[in-house]
Amino acid sequence: METLNLFVRSIFIDNMVFAFFFGMCSYIAVSKSVKTALGLGAAVTFVMVMTVPLNYLLNEYVLAPNALVEGVDLTFLTFIVFIAVIASFVQLVEMVVEKFSPSLYNQLGIFLPLIAVNCAIMGGSLFMQQKVVAGEIDGLWQSIVYGAGSGLGWWLAIVMMAAIRERLQYSHIPAGLKGPGIAFIITGLMGIAFMIFSGIKL
Repeated sequence: METLNLFVRSIFIDNMVFAFFFGMCSYIAVSKSVKTALGLGAAVTFVMVMTVPLNYLLNEYVLAPNALVEGVDLTFLTFIVFIAVIASFVQLVEMVVEKFSPSLYNQLGIFLPLIAVNCAIMGGSLFMQQKVVAGEIDGLWQSIVYGAGSGLGWWLAIVMMAAIRERLQYSHIPAGLKGPGIAFIITGLMGIAFMIFSGIKL
């Protein structure tokens, strides 16, 4: 039940976009089309599912104090190691998308390689590290569940936003709010709406 609670919390309560506003650059820029949002969301989710558990293993067995050698603490390398792992998997995703879906690759453009610097993915690994210390994540399986939930939460957010923005094309929006302006207002309103999940405890 704790694992299910972790999964649900990471999607709805600790949502990377609506709770922490992480990954906003690609969230705003790529959420103009549902098809593109689905592709980028899938790529981000895949990268998080792969990198969060791998970073968990590196954190537990390499970076933690006394993990490799008694008296040696390598936690100061956390950012460098986590970023290297994320960048490696993003490069892998980019090559796969370019090979099997050139149209999606062209639609995503510069935002596909920019997944490497998507703070939602880095945030997933850093929050995982905090949750390990707090005792909320215990073991590789829970880190996989947390990575999957965080990725799905970001995917849900960008697809919902893209669906709304597609409908906005037929709406009368004041000239000063068109584009990112109305997108930020909608994101704020969706964030408030997602607060209703904060009381969920499975």
